[in-house]
Amino acid sequence: MSPRAPLPSPPPPAELRSWPDRDALLADRARARGELGRRLLGPGRLATFLVAFALLQLGWGLIGVLLGSLGDPLDVISVFIVLFAAALGIGVLAPGVWLTVRGLRRDRVARERLVRWAALDRHGPTDARLRAPALSACWLVLSFVMCAAGLWTGFAVPAGATRDNGGHGLVAYGMGAALILWITGLTGLVKAVGHYRFAVRLTAPRPPAPAARSAS
Repeated sequence: MSPRAPLPSPPPPAELRSWPDRDALLADRARARGELGRRLLGPGRLATFLVAFALLQLGWGLIGVLLGSLGDPLDVISVFIVLFAAALGIGVLAPGVWLTVRGLRRDRVARERLVRWAALDRHGPTDARLRAPALSACWLVLSFVMCAAGLWTGFAVPAGATRDNGGHGLVAYGMGAALILWITGLTGLVKAVGHYRFAVRLTAPRPPAPAARSAS
């Protein structure tokens, strides 16, 4: 399914459900859950996540040309180049922000629908696939690397900034780059851990009914 295709619809209300038997319900449930899981963690979503991150860093890097030149004497040509780089940076940063916000909104909708489909029933063989350990691990590792890089950048750039190599402008750029790394990395970590915990809860054995416990 194309990333631009709409998300699978939520399950119909109880009064409108017309599955002829449990097998039909489980088939529709597995189909919807599989597609929603791919839209949350699949390669297409991961690619969008990385493209948005790259655009944010590239846009901020171009704006950093302006920040790094603050306080330095510039001729007319240098001023034009710096302003052009900053304008280009804003143009690159805008789609990165848009992709990030859109991705978060679609993730929220997809997760809500996934929970609703999962609540209809349970089926161990198909529910176990929702864990997607390889994809969850990929998200986890990439996000952890981003958070670690953001932590290093947030300390290393201000510590190495001097008046000769950019001073306050370099510090501002470094803190912005570190913030992008941190926010993006934490978003990926929350997504990976949250999805895996949800899948574990879904596949956990149900507690016995009260009547069964009292009878025993």
